[in-house]
Amino acid sequence: MMDYKTIIFEKKGGIGYVIMNRPEVLNAINAEVLNELSDVFDVIEADSEIQIIIITGSGRSFIAGADIAEMNEMSAIEGRAFMLKGQAVMRKLENSEKPIIAAVNGFALGAGCELACACDLRFASESAKFGQPEVNLGIIPGFGGTQRLPRLIGQGVAKMMIFGAEMIDGRKARNIGLVERVFPDNELMDRTEAFANMILTKAPIAVKMAKVSIDNGLNTDLRTGVNFEAEASVAAFGSEDRKEGMGAFLEKRKATFNNR
Repeated sequence: MMDYKTIIFEKKGGIGYVIMNRPEVLNAINAEVLNELSDVFDVIEADSEIQIIIITGSGRSFIAGADIAEMNEMSAIEGRAFMLKGQAVMRKLENSEKPIIAAVNGFALGAGCELACACDLRFASESAKFGQPEVNLGIIPGFGGTQRLPRLIGQGVAKMMIFGAEMIDGRKARNIGLVERVFPDNELMDRTEAFANMILTKAPIAVKMAKVSIDNGLNTDLRTGVNFEAEASVAAFGSEDRKEGMGAFLEKRKATFNNR
């Protein structure tokens, strides 16, 4: 594991915390951040104690975008390499078998909005701000924003946000389906942790297989998706968790699953 300089990594009670930690630049993403995020997600995937992940930001921002000062010095070739690296990191989040919740505590602009879109769930504070302002800078979203955002909120609404560089608050983000929950600022982390801890009471293999089934099914046609679901169901059905869950139901007691 790297000695992280731009993020904080902690784990507690089955939850892994990734905290963006460049508050002096509102947690803007540069090449070093991407390298550290890539490493920490390798560490998380290999850690069987971690069942769910929460990503948030230090200070008053989640991630205010990519580091424009660094990008301004890049050639087109260097910019392409930076975008490809960012896309690879977003795919690493998206492909994790462990549920990831973005706890958006402030600005989620540009790369910050894109990272949130790569997570499974997005919980926001009332004062959170979402946007894809890249066209103001003469560029377009490059970490997957032109692809994931329309899939989450619909093509037309996504185009309005991207073409117009519109910034929206947490409530509007909830109304258009960009986030699943909105909480008062001082309740965001407590409520996010409560939801994460609720998931930790469920069968871990079943949660993992449900995520794998949903994510893979969305990238294919319905027939292929339900066939994939059947195979994922077999993996859960053959687990000790299934025996415990069904046994507890029949015996009218609370189930105790593995890794608890």
